[in-house]
Amino acid sequence: MPLFRHNNPPPPPPAQQSPPPGRSRSLFSRNRDPSPTHNQNGYAQNGYTDAGSNDKTRSGGFFGGRRSSSTDRNLQSDPSISAARQKVAEAEARERDADYALGQARAAVRDARSHVGMLEREALEEARRAKMKQAEAKTVSKSARGLGRHG
Repeated sequence: MPLFRHNNPPPPPPAQQSPPPGRSRSLFSRNRDPSPTHNQNGYAQNGYTDAGSNDKTRSGGFFGGRRSSSTDRNLQSDPSISAARQKVAEAEARERDADYALGQARAAVRDARSHVGMLEREALEEARRAKMKQAEAKTVSKSARGLGRHG
């Protein structure tokens, strides 16, 4: 009897689901009919033209409004906007410098760890050689015990 075996019966086949409702009523949904009707100007009643028409499409949605080019130029030369852009650029540069420094620090840690590992291996090898030398000295000492008895 296996300890970790688990049998589940196969799941039943999925039941037929009802088709989704035609329109979503959420705040961010696009309230347009999949098959829009058209008014006299060729615009669909949802505010968009057909995909194949050559007419300009109306911008829809909350953020779809257009600004005039003079407003764009005024915003480009606004000192507070320029100062904010400068601060963002400086922050990005500092972040790049910090990322570089972090990479350098990680490389230094990696090098230090590899050096410590090498020293540990050398110490183990020296300890092994010292142990072998001690065993050999003990053998020589035992063989030298019999010397000097005849004198």
